[in-house]
Amino acid sequence: MNTTELSQRLFDAVLGAIDMWSVYLGEKLGLYVALAERGPLTSAELAAATQIDPRYATEWLEQQTVTGFLEVDDPDLPGDRRRYALPASHAEVLTDPDSLNYLAPFMRLTTAAGMQLPALVEAYRTGGGIGWNQYGPDMRTGQAEMNRPWFLRALGTQWFPAVPELDQRLRAGARVADIGCGEGWSSIAMALAYPDAVVDGYDLDEPSVQAARAHAEQAGVAGRVTFVAGDAAAADRDGGYEVVTAFECIHDLARPVDVLATMRRLAKTDGQVIVMDERVAERFPGPGDDIERVMYGFSLLICLPDGRSHNPSAATGTVMRPDTLRRYADEAGFSGVEVLPIDNDLWRFYRLQLPAEAVG
Repeated sequence: MNTTELSQRLFDAVLGAIDMWSVYLGEKLGLYVALAERGPLTSAELAAATQIDPRYATEWLEQQTVTGFLEVDDPDLPGDRRRYALPASHAEVLTDPDSLNYLAPFMRLTTAAGMQLPALVEAYRTGGGIGWNQYGPDMRTGQAEMNRPWFLRALGTQWFPAVPELDQRLRAGARVADIGCGEGWSSIAMALAYPDAVVDGYDLDEPSVQAARAHAEQAGVAGRVTFVAGDAAAADRDGGYEVVTAFECIHDLARPVDVLATMRRLAKTDGQVIVMDERVAERFPGPGDDIERVMYGFSLLICLPDGRSHNPSAATGTVMRPDTLRRYADEAGFSGVEVLPIDNDLWRFYRLQLPAEAVG
């Protein structure tokens, strides 16, 4: 990359940041939803519908049109007479929580990370960290809502059916421990996809667990999904679960080996222990692809600082390569790690093998 290319790359990054923060405003203030539900609006109509200041409404609508997210009926009309519309294809990305293309929460969680830049500067200087709670509700809800459509639409139709032994176990009515369940969408997705399964979700974050319970009620599975605000290590269910899962959380943990050892202890002797984590390259690639770039971005701004907010900490970071998980699993007492044949650009699925002497 020469000087000119780098300059253009950084200028494009500035434009991307502006787009991200303008989407953050549009989502948080309900501007996209108003446009999607009410059709083309003038700036005064949008301001009235969302109870924002009319002058800011005008500026936001014009910026969104200039950047290509909205359409205007006639740019030559006086400003107060122009009507702005959100194209249906854009509405899916910005307002449809059930779509796999829904990216508004991505803007929310990334903005939440950016708000911590002064604290990150201090953490980088001192070797300290930034706890999950410090990032605020935008981080928590942003991550949950980004993963929600994937869990609800893919877990029971694509991911787990690709592993016959796991799929059959769940269809037969397995009891599941879902470790680090966050707002609960992985647990809820398993209950919805497998009507005879019973799921216990564990997470240390109380606000996430409260949200998970509400989501389960709304999804109609509260009778088969229980959420526990606390450490799964305290669960008195040794060997009580046919399936134990951890979705996209092992790399965040200060003590991943301890958590994996808990998962091994909770699993039946012939149980299935499943870990989903980031699909990063198997080795450090030097210059990387977009997935590698975004995962390092998460690590720099969120996951590594969160992990280092506890002491002692493994300080894994988002970019947990397969050999790192294999080492953690070995230290936790597993006999091996199998990469499962589940195709996804973002996540890699592992099955941790229980030691042969433990299998009855």
